[in-house]
Amino acid sequence: MTQKEILGPLTGKQRSYLRALAHPLKPVVQIGHEGLTESVLKAIDLALQTHELIKVRVTGNDEVSASELAPEVEKQTRSSIAQVIGKTLVVYRGRKKDPVIVLPKPSAKPGKTAKAKAAKASE
Repeated sequence: MTQKEILGPLTGKQRSYLRALAHPLKPVVQIGHEGLTESVLKAIDLALQTHELIKVRVTGNDEVSASELAPEVEKQTRSSIAQVIGKTLVVYRGRKKDPVIVLPKPSAKPGKTAKAKAAKASE
C-alpha cells in the first residue's frame, strides 16, 4: 500500500499549506523538449526522496503543458500535485520514515451525522 493510498487525495487545506511551503523554492527538475523521459522520472523520484516537496519546471516548445503532464507525473512517481501554475508543477510525496513536512489533518465534514439526526428526531 502506497502512502497516497493511506492518505488519500490532498484536501484543499493541505494543498494550500504545501503551496505556501513551496513558494520560496526554486525548480529542482526540468522537463525539456523530449518530455517525460525515464531519466526525468528518476530525477523527480530522487528529489522527492530527498526533499518531499519540489518544483518541476516544464520547458520546451509548448508541445505539452504542465497541466497535461501533471497526472502522469503523479502516477509514475506515486506523488501528489499540490499546484500547477504556468509551466511549474509543485509535487509532494511524504516520507514514510521521519517525514519533515507534516500535513494538516483533514477536517471532518461539517454537518450532522445520521446518528445525531436520529437522536434529535427521537426527542
